[in-house]
Amino acid sequence: MTTDHIVMRVVPPLPRRWRGRYLVERNILATKSFWPVFLSGFFEPVFYLFAIGVGIGQLAGDVSIAGVPVEYAAFVAPAMLAASAMNGAVFESTNIFFKLKYGKIYDGVLATPLEARDVATGEIAWALARGALYSLAFLIVMAVMGLIHSPYGVLAFPAAILIGFAFGAVGTAATTYMRTWQDLDLVTLVTLPLFLFSATFYPIDVYPEFIRIVTWVSPLYHGVVLIRGLTLGILEWTMLINVAYLTAMGVAGMWLTGRRIERLLLR
Repeated sequence: MTTDHIVMRVVPPLPRRWRGRYLVERNILATKSFWPVFLSGFFEPVFYLFAIGVGIGQLAGDVSIAGVPVEYAAFVAPAMLAASAMNGAVFESTNIFFKLKYGKIYDGVLATPLEARDVATGEIAWALARGALYSLAFLIVMAVMGLIHSPYGVLAFPAAILIGFAFGAVGTAATTYMRTWQDLDLVTLVTLPLFLFSATFYPIDVYPEFIRIVTWVSPLYHGVVLIRGLTLGILEWTMLINVAYLTAMGVAGMWLTGRRIERLLLR
């Protein structure tokens, strides 16, 4: 006569602190296998800086900002920094498409004590971390090239983190609505015009009136103006509007991401 024993193992609950960090740790471990691709996103804005900021800057001369003449490379560099933060956060946020639709990564995650909202905050934090890494590296390049003209330039890094938060949160929320791989082309369709028409290469005054109004709504424009003012030492009270705009965008994106992931994973 045999007796079967059922052994039950009680898994202790995770601490109530922010549990999305476990997903960030998982992404760090996964990145080790394709780190060259991870780092490649840093080089695009650097190439733009050398090709346009330095190359064309020799022909363009100085640009007037609030009545202050500024060399063209110093005008373009802050915009490249903002674009670097945007690209890093957005393109990392789109990676959740595979995890949701094909990898079924989150099904395994929800088998642990993590919840759907922990997934949302963890992925947004990871997208923010990638954008921050690109921004820090680019900021070092700017400092070496002598393109930071003010001590306030040290605040450009937290400003870039804010940009990454805004775009990472909205990018993650938008990715939850994608149905096929072709929908990823829409990311470029949105980010490319933002990159070209956010006072990136030219002062907003040279744009036609209609494009100027559209530019004022662009979230990247608010990031460009914020970082440009800090690196050049041209501070205005309207920079508080830029901060509020990006903060509201990030908070709204994080709230929507939580709702969407919760609905997709728990339906």
